[in-house]
Amino acid sequence: MFRFFLKSISLLALVIAASAQAQTYPTKSITMVVPFAAGGPTDTLGRNLAQAMTKILKQTVVIENVGGAGGTIGVNRVAKAGHDGYTVLLHHIGMSTAPALYRTLPYKTLDDFEYIGLVADVPMTLIARGNFPAKDFKEFLTYIKANKEKISYANAGLGAASHLCGMLFMSAIQTDFTTVPYKGTAPAMNDLLGGQVDFMCDQTTNTTGQILGGKVKAFGVTTKTRVASLKDIPTLAEQGLKDFEVGVWHGVYAPKGTPKPVLDKLVATLQEALQDPDLKANLAKLGTEPVPQKYATPDALRNHLKAEIDKWGPLIKKAGVYAD
Repeated sequence: MFRFFLKSISLLALVIAASAQAQTYPTKSITMVVPFAAGGPTDTLGRNLAQAMTKILKQTVVIENVGGAGGTIGVNRVAKAGHDGYTVLLHHIGMSTAPALYRTLPYKTLDDFEYIGLVADVPMTLIARGNFPAKDFKEFLTYIKANKEKISYANAGLGAASHLCGMLFMSAIQTDFTTVPYKGTAPAMNDLLGGQVDFMCDQTTNTTGQILGGKVKAFGVTTKTRVASLKDIPTLAEQGLKDFEVGVWHGVYAPKGTPKPVLDKLVATLQEALQDPDLKANLAKLGTEPVPQKYATPDALRNHLKAEIDKWGPLIKKAGVYAD
């Protein structure tokens, strides 16, 4: 009986401590890990989100770029972080493809995290170097098929959104090209701008400025409907590439064991941040928008991640693409 009493007192103390933590949380800056290099599309989204969350929490949300190994190093950094709410993860579709791409992972994708909510679903664009010899998608398709031995396709590395989009594109047109993987989106874009590679498929958060500035040629967007900020660019479906749709969803996670009151505070903050007028305006300029509030929830992110793992796993295994 005495032992039971002590156990009950201990549990009560933990509950009171968690409640007190939630009432005062946060008392210092929060680190948002982006598992990719600075300057890339997920980094851009993260910095806009961090600014909006900072306003609400009255504490700075600091972006920490932890790139490498297709994002898995950064993900593992959060999985092993303290579960006090001061380290969170912003990751994209790569969270769902890593289990199939990597033979072993240092974390359990579905078990080692708490879910906060979805953030945005970013369209992608098929773009080529500025001097590419084609004026529209039909000419582009004809040219790359006729010159497939010398055409090069850039991506931001194994498991990156640009890698996945390119893999699906090559499968859809039944043509393979020389793939040039980079350590991040920024160096891939730099070489595309410099003409060292021919084309790539990347998120509007990284390509809109280059397209509108006339620095690259855009041959289509990967969504069902046209993107408002790029309304003159047709969808690939409009141009005959049926059923080709790729969007890059992003979600926010916390380490497993983060107290529920703290998670509730983070969920509420995310939902409010996604309504921030500045965030909405900035994302609109980048060709995307925040998800509706009903998707900025733990259940929505958990269910979406599981569904995406089930979707991408068979496709990746069929393609035979693996990392060591």
